[in-house]
Amino acid sequence: MQWQGEGLLIGVRRHGESSVIAEVMVARHGRTLGLVRGGRSSKLAATLQPGNTVQVNWRARLEEHLGAFTVELIDARAADLIADRTRLYACQLLCDHLRLLPERDPHDRLLGLAVGALADRRSAPELAVELARFELSLLDELGFGLDLSACAVTGQTTDLTHVSPKTGRAVSREPAKPYCDRLLRLPQFLIAEAPATPQDIADAFRLTGHFLHMHVWEPRQVEPPAVRDALIEALTDRL
Repeated sequence: MQWQGEGLLIGVRRHGESSVIAEVMVARHGRTLGLVRGGRSSKLAATLQPGNTVQVNWRARLEEHLGAFTVELIDARAADLIADRTRLYACQLLCDHLRLLPERDPHDRLLGLAVGALADRRSAPELAVELARFELSLLDELGFGLDLSACAVTGQTTDLTHVSPKTGRAVSREPAKPYCDRLLRLPQFLIAEAPATPQDIADAFRLTGHFLHMHVWEPRQVEPPAVRDALIEALTDRL
């Protein structure tokens, strides 16, 4: 078995004396692990950094085997990420999120969103919007997508302002008024092209975090990414 693909390096761990197991989110192949022989050498150290885009060649005798990677660097963004704390946190969060996906299950939309969020010319507001939209898409691809297309009470598709924390369905302004303290606010940039204030960003992450906790972190008995709160604080402070 053999294939080639381009992907985002999301994790590396030691294996034996000189090798590593690399975890790469690969277009058309999904989250894939492979052994990189000699991966701890100085020659490969700069390539095997989370956040880099790489070309990989995966080879194994049988499809269900771990397989081995040969890796070629395409975009060495990891060095730039280290110089920017906010983008570094963003990379760590995206990598943590991508590890939630089933192994070898293609999710090219999420891969594209992750790579786009790490673009070196993203401003803080743009990065915040991209990350919040990524988390919303992650919920959808994991099978827990929110229904933000119409009001759960009236069926109207306009003036949607809140989301039910139980059902994940949108609620329009008038029906939401008596229950605003129990509903989650729906920032407009999540459903349309709209500007995002610091409060909008905070509300968006509160919304996605609520459902990630409900459907993903708590059921899997995993902690939320440690960097997430620090990243949200950094992003809202810079807006």
